[in-house]
Amino acid sequence: MKNTAKYQRQFFPAPKTAMKWASKTYIEKAPSWCSVDLRDGNQSLIIPMNLEEKLDFFKLLVKIGFKEIEVGFPAASETEYTFLRTLIEQDMIPDDVTVQVLTQSREHIIRKTFEALKGCKNAIVHLYNSTSVAQREQVFRKSKEEIIKIATDGAELFNKIEAETGERFRYEYSPESFTGTEPEFALEICNAVLDIWKPTPDRKAIINLPVTVELSMPHVYANQVEYMCDNLKYREAVEVSLHPHNDRGCAVADCELGLLAGADRIEGTLFGNGERTGNADIVTLALNMFSQGVEPNLDLTNMPEITELYERVTRMHVYERQPYAGKLVFAAFSGSHQDAIAKGMRFREEKQSKTWTVPYLPIDPTDVGRVYETDVIRINSQSGKGGIGYLLEHNYGYILPAKMREDVGYAVKSVSDHAHAELSPAEVLNVFESKYINIDTPYKLVDYHFVRGDDVKAYLTVEVEGETKDIVARGNGRLDAVANAVKQYLGINFTDLTYEEHALSQGSTAKAVTYMSIVLDGGKKVWGAGVHDDIIASSINALFSAVNRGIAK
Repeated sequence: MKNTAKYQRQFFPAPKTAMKWASKTYIEKAPSWCSVDLRDGNQSLIIPMNLEEKLDFFKLLVKIGFKEIEVGFPAASETEYTFLRTLIEQDMIPDDVTVQVLTQSREHIIRKTFEALKGCKNAIVHLYNSTSVAQREQVFRKSKEEIIKIATDGAELFNKIEAETGERFRYEYSPESFTGTEPEFALEICNAVLDIWKPTPDRKAIINLPVTVELSMPHVYANQVEYMCDNLKYREAVEVSLHPHNDRGCAVADCELGLLAGADRIEGTLFGNGERTGNADIVTLALNMFSQGVEPNLDLTNMPEITELYERVTRMHVYERQPYAGKLVFAAFSGSHQDAIAKGMRFREEKQSKTWTVPYLPIDPTDVGRVYETDVIRINSQSGKGGIGYLLEHNYGYILPAKMREDVGYAVKSVSDHAHAELSPAEVLNVFESKYINIDTPYKLVDYHFVRGDDVKAYLTVEVEGETKDIVARGNGRLDAVANAVKQYLGINFTDLTYEEHALSQGSTAKAVTYMSIVLDGGKKVWGAGVHDDIIASSINALFSAVNRGIAK
């Protein structure tokens, strides 16, 4: 590409750290979660949510289990202010939920923010100012000392207002654009704020380290986080929080490595909504932990409901391939994938396994409210015998013999290929029923009965091209006698008759299904199936289905 030379690395590696995070292989416990959907997420929408929509979203976040929810920037607009006051005055904030509000380090904004919180039981007041080299030089044109003073003036005003009002809230500070700030300077300004607030273990301060713009690979951020965690003052009284954006597509990785590096808390949004490429996706983060046996402390068991409300109030679309939440993330179209999933499911049933190890599915779709019938095995021209067979078995009770699954698979894929469309489970069933079960043309069995002596004599009435024909033959069993009648009187020669049968359902209304194959002259194997209340009738129907399909071929 052209113009490569005009780009330079804008991040600052941390002073040498022990990189303790690099020796860890998984996150042992969930962090504290803070949803910023109603502030960071909302401000990035083409059409921001109205009051009613924000209230609906707030209720959803509470239902999911968020204990900290950033509800807005109350000094920024009347809508933001009204939303916070509505939550407080209508007593909509549960006692175990803390709302968070954002403010710049400017006196009139800070005072209006505290005014908006009057009467709130539990709140976090989030102070921020930008600290990066780019912001200092280009936007504020201030020295490091002047930037520190902006932060400390705001922190001191927090203390002053608290003394004036008697209301005690938790405080948070963010050196905005942390990833473009020299780590030593970020540490200096954070410690200066902490020296003013003097947090204690029973009233912790939050130091938030935002990836306002992703500038580096995740391991660089992990080193920056570890450096801060190791060197912040009052560490036992400080929650280290992360707020990554997704400019390089690594926000989830930033969070995960940052947690390994010592962070305690994550700020993010459902499905990663946010400015530019978005925030860290809390759904992905939480279910990544869940998939490794770590309780995420969020209830994501009804993903369809969460997705529906999110799409309604934000007017955003959850991408079909969005991890865990997209409509296609559990779907398998590939034949080899479908076969492995089907076999994995059967293995779990056979072994009564309590652990989830099914190939291609990192979690059980039912744990997030999805269903196998419509979400997992998806049929199109790329599908295979295993998936089609699994769908017919799982949805409709047809347990096809292995060789027949291949034959049915080709028939179903041919229909999908010619239609250039995915087939629903009902459409797959229709292909199977219309092409294999109880096929009665050109030969239709009208009636039959048997007389048993030394052998079995079969009396059949068959309709051919509108005319009926009575035929009789003997055999060593009823099915053998019927097969001989077909060969002798209908002039159809076949060998190697094989069949399998089972009950299609349970109880007094149960039907029997028989799957049958025959080999015609020339070596062509043909399959047919029969379904009837009576097992003998289902077998005879299966034979006539195979014969009729063979003639058609």
